[in-house]
Amino acid sequence: MEQTDLPETGFLFGASTELRTMLKAQATKISMQAGETLFEQGDKGGALFAVTAGSIEISVLERNGRKLGLAVMRPGALFGEIALFDPGDRTATATAIEPSNVLRVKNLDVLEQVRKKPELAVDLIHLAGQRMRWMGRQLHEQVFLPMPTRLARKVLYLTPERSKGLSKLNLSQAELAEFVGATREAVSKTLAAWNRIGLIEASRGGLMVLDRSALKVLAEPDQI
Repeated sequence: MEQTDLPETGFLFGASTELRTMLKAQATKISMQAGETLFEQGDKGGALFAVTAGSIEISVLERNGRKLGLAVMRPGALFGEIALFDPGDRTATATAIEPSNVLRVKNLDVLEQVRKKPELAVDLIHLAGQRMRWMGRQLHEQVFLPMPTRLARKVLYLTPERSKGLSKLNLSQAELAEFVGATREAVSKTLAAWNRIGLIEASRGGLMVLDRSALKVLAEPDQI
């Protein structure tokens, strides 16, 4: 079922009812086909987006031309929120993995509402601070955590827990390597080891999570 409203989690967690109501009133729907690009790294920004159906990949190009996948946004996820505060160049590319719908909230529309109700600016500043802390944690993971830990976290993130059945991830080993900033060979070796001990079932073009609890242990080595 398609989500039809802006989420109350993630970036908007803790936002006031007044702010959420204002953002919802400014939102417009955009439909995308698989493979369609919503915006590219370097494009002029100017809007926040919320996924209501399908999934959107967020990626960047490194200086050597190598693509690095950062995240897959599913229904309920928000992205592009920096443009609400500074509509500068986009720092990443957003591409639909499958037929998808997103809600768009333009920076200019939000600023117009903030001028009418200046108290909304306090809420926005609070949300900006939350997002900066989240970005700091993501950078720490990418720089300091070992690759197997990053891989375990990414697999868990990309395969939401289900009440029934097993979680399947339809990404190749090369694509997973992009998401964790590692070589395909290193990811392949780690997945093969996990496959041997029954954590996952690897297949061509994807994997199935068999032991989610064990993956959570690998994702949080400091808690062992």
